[in-house]
Amino acid sequence: MSTEIMSADEMVREALREVIDPEIGVNIVDLGMVYEVEIEGESVKITMTLTTPACPLSEYIDAAVKEALEPVPGITDVDVNLVWTPPWTPAMMSEDAKLELGFW
Repeated sequence: MSTEIMSADEMVREALREVIDPEIGVNIVDLGMVYEVEIEGESVKITMTLTTPACPLSEYIDAAVKEALEPVPGITDVDVNLVWTPPWTPAMMSEDAKLELGFW
């Protein structure tokens, strides 16, 4: 029997897959919106973007990211750093997301 041990970074990214962009219907990791995960002690800083600076759901996604990370062991503080550079493009999506959305 094989036991897979996930790193803290992997656990955070896996938890972030639960955050679905409600306008697109795909999680923010596969959409390529998560640029960086920085973990220091019990704090995590998520540097990410949205599909457009005018996105009306920025507060919703911020709250969803924090909620998704609540059950991750060892994480007690979450900071969401929203950036616009580089701007998001469909090329940032995973192959799975592209297939799901019909980009292939």
